[in-house]
Amino acid sequence: MTWDAPAVIDKPGVDERLLAAEVADAWAVDVADLVFLPVGLDGQAWAYRVDTSDGGRWFLKLRRGEFTPAAVLLPSFLRAHGIRQVVAPVDLAGGGTAHRFGDHQLLLYPYRDGGSLWGRGLTDRQWIEYGEFLAHLHAVPPSTEIAAVLPVETYRSDAGERLRALAEQAATSAALGAFWHRYGDPLHRLAETVDALAASVPPAPHVICHADIHPGNLIADGDGPLHVVDWDAPVLAPRERDLMFVHSPDFGDHPIDARRAALFHQGYGPVEPEPTLLSYYRAERHLDDVAAFLAGILDPGASAESQANDLHWLTRIAETVADPGYAP
Repeated sequence: MTWDAPAVIDKPGVDERLLAAEVADAWAVDVADLVFLPVGLDGQAWAYRVDTSDGGRWFLKLRRGEFTPAAVLLPSFLRAHGIRQVVAPVDLAGGGTAHRFGDHQLLLYPYRDGGSLWGRGLTDRQWIEYGEFLAHLHAVPPSTEIAAVLPVETYRSDAGERLRALAEQAATSAALGAFWHRYGDPLHRLAETVDALAASVPPAPHVICHADIHPGNLIADGDGPLHVVDWDAPVLAPRERDLMFVHSPDFGDHPIDARRAALFHQGYGPVEPEPTLLSYYRAERHLDDVAAFLAGILDPGASAESQANDLHWLTRIAETVADPGYAP
C-alpha cells in the first residue's frame, strides 16, 4: 500500500528501533528499514513503509489507542466475497491481525506500487472500475459478525459541537484570529445547515460503506487496477455516504464531470442518489474536516509545518463554504 494524499503529519513520537523490532517479531519478517511516511489527515494514525532483507515491502499503520473491530475484520471479509480491490491487513505470525505496541496498535498491509489518485485523477478505465467496486461493495450483505461491529448511521454528528467548543480559542489565537474573523460566521452557519439537513433526511436502506472513498484512498500504478485503502471507519449507511465522494467537487484535483459521471455509472449502474442525503454528507464532511483542522492548528504540540498544512486545507474548505453560491 502506498498513499500520497495531500497532507502533512508529524511523527508519532515512538522509538522507531523498538517499533521495527516489534514488527519483525510479530509478523516474522526480517526488517531492514522502517521509513516514515508523512501522509494522511488523521492525527491519531501514522504510516511507515517496512522494507525487508529479502527485498519485500509492507505498509505499516500505527494508531494511538485501538483500531475499531470493523477496521480489522471488514477488509478480509470483503476480500473473501471477491472484492479484489480491497487491501486487507495480513495476519500475525501467531494468529490474529492487530498487534499492541505500547499505547498504540499496529496493522501490517501489503505494499501496493503506484500512488493515490488524488492528484493525477482516474483514467477512463479506472472510473468504470471505481463504479464496479462500489456497486460490489454496496451489494455485499454483512454477516452477523460484521453487522455486530459496524457502526450504524444515526445522523448525529458531533462536528458542530467540536467547532463551537473551539470557536473562542480560534478567535483569540495568533494563528487563527484573522481566519476566524473572516470565516467564523459562515462556519457557524455550516453547523446549523448540518443540523437542519440531519433533521430532514429521508429513510433509506443501509449498505456497507467505506465512508472515506475519495481518490486519495484509491491506489493504482498508471492505468492499472485499483487498490482501495484506509478502511478505518466503515459504516452501515445509505449508499449516498460513499456516492457523495463521487458526486462532490471537493475531493481530488480531478473531480467528476458529466463524462466521468457517465463512466462511473457504467460500472455502478444507472442510480440517481437522493439529493438531501448527498447534501447532508457533503456538508457534514466539510464541518468534520473544519473541526479536525482547527484542533490540529490549536494543538500546542503540532509542528509549524503541520499547522501550515492544516491551515491550507482549512482555508480551502472555508472559502468553499463562504461562497454565496454554496449549496451542499
